[in-house]
Formats: sequence, C-alpha cells, structure tokens
Amino acid sequence: MQPSFRKRLVSLSVMSVMGSLPLTAAAQIAEDTAIEEIVVSGFRGSLLKAKDLKKDALGSQDSILAEDIADFPSLNLAESIQRIPGVTITREAGEGRQISLRGLNADFTQVQLNGMEALGTSSSPMDSRGTVNASRSFDFNIFASELFNQIDVKKSYSADMDEGGIGGTVKLNTAKPFDYDGFKSVISAQAGDNSLTDDTSPRIAALVSNTWDKFGALFSLAYSKRDTSEQGYNTYRWRPRNAQGTDISTLSAADQAAVNSGNLRFSRGSRYSLFNSEQTRLGATLALQYRPTTDLSFDLDALYGELKNDRGEFHLQSRGSSSTALGCTGPDYDSNRYFCSSLTALEYNANNEVIYSQWENTALHSESRDQSANTEVSQIVLNGEWTVSNDLIVSGLVGHMQSDYESNSAKVYLESFGDMTIDYRQDRFYGTNTYQNDYDPSNIDEFRYHEIDLAEDEVSNGFDIAKLDADYRLTDVSSLKFGVSFKSFEHSNNNVQSADEMRSAWQSGAVSDVIDSSLTYTNTGHKKQNWLSINVDGVLDEFGVNRHLTMSNTPNEVNEETQAAYLLYDLDMMLADSELRASIGLRYFDTDIKSTGLVNGTDYVTVERGYDGVLPTFNLAWYATENLVVRASAGKNVTRPTLGSLSVSGTVNTDPLVGASGLSISAGNPALKPFEPINMETSVEYYFDDVGYASITYFRKNIDNFIATRVAPVAFGDTGYPMALIDGMLDENGNPQTAQTIYTFSQPQNLEDSDFSGWEVAMQRDFEFLPAPFDKLGGIVNYTYADGESLHNILIDGESVSVYRPFYGLSENTYNATLYYETDAWGVRVSLAHRDDYLTQVETSSSDQDEAGFHGTTYWDFSAFYNISENLKVSLEGINLSDEREEQYSDSDDRLYNTTVSGRTFYLGVTYSM
Repeated sequence: MQPSFRKRLVSLSVMSVMGSLPLTAAAQIAEDTAIEEIVVSGFRGSLLKAKDLKKDALGSQDSILAEDIADFPSLNLAESIQRIPGVTITREAGEGRQISLRGLNADFTQVQLNGMEALGTSSSPMDSRGTVNASRSFDFNIFASELFNQIDVKKSYSADMDEGGIGGTVKLNTAKPFDYDGFKSVISAQAGDNSLTDDTSPRIAALVSNTWDKFGALFSLAYSKRDTSEQGYNTYRWRPRNAQGTDISTLSAADQAAVNSGNLRFSRGSRYSLFNSEQTRLGATLALQYRPTTDLSFDLDALYGELKNDRGEFHLQSRGSSSTALGCTGPDYDSNRYFCSSLTALEYNANNEVIYSQWENTALHSESRDQSANTEVSQIVLNGEWTVSNDLIVSGLVGHMQSDYESNSAKVYLESFGDMTIDYRQDRFYGTNTYQNDYDPSNIDEFRYHEIDLAEDEVSNGFDIAKLDADYRLTDVSSLKFGVSFKSFEHSNNNVQSADEMRSAWQSGAVSDVIDSSLTYTNTGHKKQNWLSINVDGVLDEFGVNRHLTMSNTPNEVNEETQAAYLLYDLDMMLADSELRASIGLRYFDTDIKSTGLVNGTDYVTVERGYDGVLPTFNLAWYATENLVVRASAGKNVTRPTLGSLSVSGTVNTDPLVGASGLSISAGNPALKPFEPINMETSVEYYFDDVGYASITYFRKNIDNFIATRVAPVAFGDTGYPMALIDGMLDENGNPQTAQTIYTFSQPQNLEDSDFSGWEVAMQRDFEFLPAPFDKLGGIVNYTYADGESLHNILIDGESVSVYRPFYGLSENTYNATLYYETDAWGVRVSLAHRDDYLTQVETSSSDQDEAGFHGTTYWDFSAFYNISENLKVSLEGINLSDEREEQYSDSDDRLYNTTVSGRTFYLGVTYSM
C-alpha cells in the first residue's frame, strides 16, 4: 500500500530499477504502476535521484549517483564521498585516502564492495602519517571513481546489515548491464597537469554494456598515470636537550644556563622535504546478469584494482644528537676526528621552544630514498534472488576478496658539516634554513657517503563470505526478514629492515666514502632550496648492496571467523493521512580470533580468543506529510579492534635486572573486546517538490569497551602468553616466576566507556524561484558538529596518569558547500570542503610530545562541462584550487611536525557515449 505523496518517489525509483530488469519485466512494472515517467539527467538529475533514495530509505542514508563514467569530479573515491554530510577525508599526495564519518575515524567505518566487506591497504611515504595501513580502515585511493556508479552511506544500523561499522557503512557499487536500456558504450579521456610537476597526466575510462533479453554483460576499465609532488618543511618533533657537547661559549650566561638546564626544546631534523611519486592506477570490472524468469535472477561481479607508486623522497636535514643540530658526530674525513657543533645565537619562546638558532660545523645530511609501493585488489561475488511465491523472497551471496600490498625501500644518506641558521619566527609552521660561510648544500665536495637503510613490507588481507537471506510477507503491512552468514578474514603482515648498511666500512676507511659524481645531481624540485641528491640504485650497484631482503617465515597473522544470524520485523502501514514504517530486529554474532606472531624476535606464539554478542536494532520513519519525514533509530553495533591491536607479537622482558622497567611486556592484545556502542539518532527531513531537501539530525553513541594503550601491572598468567616463556626465570626477589608474577604490561586494552554526540544539518536546493537565467542555479550545503572524548593511560614522570583526549580523527566542525549552475547544454559547479583540527595520536610515554594531529583545512574544487552534441561532452576540472597547506602538529603546545603542499591539479577531458 502506497500513500499518494510517495507516488512521485516511486516513479523515479521505477526508472532506476527498470534498467536492472529484463525489458519484459520493466514493461510490466511500468504497466502496473501506470505512473508518468519523469526524465532527469546530468548533475541535477543525479542529485534528485539521490534525494529520493534518501527519502525512501528506512534508516539514515545519503547517496551519490553517477549518470556515466567520469561523472564524479574527483581523483578517487574518497574525494567523491567527502561531499556527503558528516564525511571528512585524509589526504595523501593531495588525494583523498581514508574517510571519517560523523567524527569517528576510518577504523569505525565499514566498507562493502558489491555487497561484501572489503579492505584495501596502501601506504604513505611519511612516518608522521603512519606509513603502511595496518588497521581495518579502507584506503579509497586504490580505486578510480570511474569504476562506480552508486555510493550509499548508511549512518544508522539495522539487524540485516553486517556488524562492524559503528560510524556507518559505505556501500560501493559497480555498474551492472541492466542499469542501462540495451546497448551502452562510453569512453572518456582526460589530460591533467599539476602546478608542482611537469607531466601531462592521462586518465582513460571506458564502459561497454549490452543486454540480450534475459542476459546482460558489462565491462569497464579505468587507467590513470600521474606524477605527484608534496613538498614542505618538517621535523622529527621537538626534544628537550642540553648542550650534548656543543660549544655554547659565545652565548650569554643566561642562554648558556638555559641550554645546560636541558629544558629547551630543539627541533629535530629541521628539514626541507620533497616527496615525489609516479602513480599508476588501473581498475577493471566485469558484471554478468542472468534473468531466466521474472522470479529468478543471478549476478556475477568481478573487480580488479591496482595502485602502483614509484616514489622518490628527498630531504636536507640536521642530524646531530637526536637529529637536532646539537652534539658531536663524524668522523672528519681527513683526520678521523669528531666534529662538535657550535651554537652561536638562539632565541626561545615562553614554551622553551628554540625558534631561532645559529650554528657552526653542525651535521647536515642529504637523504635520498627510492621506494616502490604496490597494491593489488581482486574480488568476485556471485549473488542470486528467487521469488519463491508472492510472500517469500530468498537471496544468497558468496564472494571472495583479496588485497595484497608490497613495498621496497632503500635510503642513502650523504653526510656533511656546515654553518646554518634555523628560523621559525616568521612562520612557526614552516621553518627557514639558511646556509652560511660559503657552505653550498649542492656542492659534492661538501659530502661523503654515510649509510644505507633498507626496508620491505608485505601485507595481505583475504575475505570469504557466504550469506543467505529471506523476506517473508506476513500481512499486507508487515514482513519478517531473517538470514545467516559466515565470514572468514585472514590478515598477515611481514616487515624486515636493515639499517646502517656500509656505514662502518665507510667510517673506518675500509671502503672509500668519496662520492661518485656520476651518481649525483642538484635537486631543484623544492621551491625553497636546492641540494645535492643521489641515484639510489646506482649507489647500491656500486657497492653490491642487494635491496631485496629475506622476508621472515613467521609473519604476524590474525585469523578471524564470524558466524551470524538475524531476525527483523518490518512494518509499513497507513495512519490517517500519513505513513509509518518501522523495523525491529536482533542480530547474533560469534567471532573466533587466532593471533600469531613473534615474541622477543624468536618465539612464534599463537593466542586464540573468542567473543559473541546480541545486537538489537530499531528504526522508524514517519512520513507525516507529502514533504515531511521524521526518523528515529536506536540499537547496538560493534567495531572490531584494529589488526595491529590484535597482534600477539611484542617484546617480553623476563629478566628483572634488564631494562628500566624490569619485568615488562609491550605487545598487542588478542583478548580485546570489540567497541560496543548504543546508537541513538533522530532527524527531521523536509523534501521540496522535485528540487531538494533540508534536514537536521541529532546523533549520539555511548561506546563501551573503548580501546586505548594502557600501562598497568598484570599477572603473567592473565596475559595469554605461554608459561614456557618464564620457565626457569626468577623474579626480583630471586623466586621462580609463576602465573601470578606481576609484569608491567603496555598494550591496547578496553578502558572506560566513552560518549559521542553531534548535530548534522544539510540542505540541497534548486533555485528555480529566481528569475531567468538565475533559475538554473542550485546549492548544496551541510554542516556537522561532533564532540566526544576517550580515556588514555599515559606515563608522566614514571607515574600512570589517566587523561581524556578527543577521538582520533574527530574534527569538531566540518562543512561542505557546492554552488552549481546547469542547463541542458552546459554546467559548472564550485565546491569547498572544510574540517577543523583533529587528533591522530596520543603518546603514552614520550619526551617529545603528548599528542599529534592535523590543523584544519579548506579545499576548493571546480568542475564544468559542455555538451557539444547528444553524445559528446567536454569537461574541465580543477582540484585543490587554493593549494591548501596540510599542517601536522606535535604536542598539545602545537609545535611544527610536518607541513606540505601538493599543488593545484587541472584536467581537461572529453566523453563520448552511445
């Protein structure tokens, strides 16, 4: 039964689904509904369809739809999704990488690809950004946006959904042949340019689809290649240090006393940095659909994605004591003596941060790094649906997904000594280095070989899933949904490093440290400074260093199996002149975890744990009038611990006389319980006739079992480690260790509960009420306020202290805005995306910092198109128009950690369809 005010919605929904059915079935639907077809197209059309999907959803949902390939004006999926209310993104080389939803970071967002849970892993070249993703968060930069035609972001939870995303669930859908009416082909080609690179970046996408009565087939392909460059200034954080042997005799007595006190903080590294990459992205999809009857259907979806980064990383940095400009290092190339730097002038602020310093004979290094970082993702999903009778529909899904990441890194350090100043007075988040007394950082005669560092990473994630669902109609207004599922997840990561290759040979003189000039060049890529860089592979070849290390046969592994079942009661009934829809359900899950890893680098240990739970859910939508919808939801969900937190690998010190902490353990925690929130949400939505909507939403999450690192005394028998590790060991009193022996345990643990809440306001509107030609204008704006803190246990002066900090990834205020103008022939839109500061790390025990995070950003983008003919369209896109500066801060005192810009990007393209 459908009330009159939903008929218009059904007309658009019918248009959407008619393409996914055989023509005979589509014709029957059209005949049965007898509703006038409304034709919409272009950006405005996709907004209207997304609006109607939102209105018709029982729970809170936002969607993005693409009429054709290349319709998302973005480099990858993350940038497409960032326009949705409550979504913010992190960036890598100027591109979106991960998303946060309503203030909860990427670990709390479940991603489903063609109906099954997905996990893709990429990396950052920057240590400050966490390098390789070892969590459950999905790296969206792996996939080109051209491969997908619909993205749904579900913010409320229902029992028929897979558990796992307390922030929300993002559903990515690739195109299907019955999405189109018969034959469809599209090809798009773009050429791009970035203001910091010299390449012409090609992007090519193509789609071919056809249907033959009961069968359909579709193939799509997306390829892009681009050079990226991030450049800026960064530190290794700031550390309190005394003189460390540096000559400070020319300073005033007060300044000497300040330095000798050890309370002044000196910036570490203090370096100009350049991160270059040649990035290649390839993606392909295959979709087959078979509809033997109107009651039976089968879909097969296959996807392949590949992201390759060939990176070059370059730094000019101070590298004395603790990587400051202080201290003594060397040896001198001629007399085999050590250099000690001289500090001849300094200025520090009220926080004891040295904001200006002048140095003589300080250690200066040129670092050149060559890295390959490659990700491959493959997926195959088979699903079917059978309408057994008018009252019963049965559906099933089986699928497999594999994600593999590999990286290989080699660094070469060149050492020199020179005179310089380090100045943060003009721009506290972008230092200025100047080099004095004829020191030239591009002169090969200033440098000698110093060391080579090697590293390799391998990360593998595999998913297998099988689901069976049924929908049984009880009455004209109610139905019962039920189903079972099985999921198996396997994760492994392996890392091997080799530091200081060739260093002792060069320093001892056994091998000449004189640099081969044919391997060097002046690096001119940084806008602020030129310096000497070197061909890394050439150096490795010269000294016979093999950059491919032997990987361990004992990687860290997490195996996770989950069985689940659910029961959901749906109600859809008329109340006078309104409609009420509701669902109430229960989901039961049982998860078993096996974590395997190295302890103390020698013992390969396996720990097995398990947990289960029941998740009640309730969702309600009241269609009070033709335009007004009131929603409410409440329920429970879970997010499982991150993979790194579940790892059993770590260090166990069983000798009380070794180390400052005595008997101690530093490791992951396979016994972690999942985050368990009670979710509550209510919203009021008003839908304008055919032109948009306005909404306001309040949401709240009371999260149990919040996970953070804790340092606490624990009996060894409660740690989960085998007793064999302490066989024959004595405690500090000389007694044999037992299961009751207390260890200082530093590991992620379930701490106190946390609360999280916020408001979300959104509006989408065509300005058809304005006089021509302004009636073609339209706007989209949304704002989210989120607030929440979690408890952390940190060490301050050896004492364990509990502190509250904002949730990782939470920006208190976020907003997006788009202004568009569109006619049948051409259109243009300008968008901005803003997020406030956010936290990425809380330190449990560090003299450098108590936390780290990012300052707020505002990104501007632009897109325009012109239809030359019905089949041919040209487009122009501008991304990051303001060349926004990403600023990463260190410590609650807000010190410089890392600052980079990535340049403006423009793409000119053409799309032909038939």
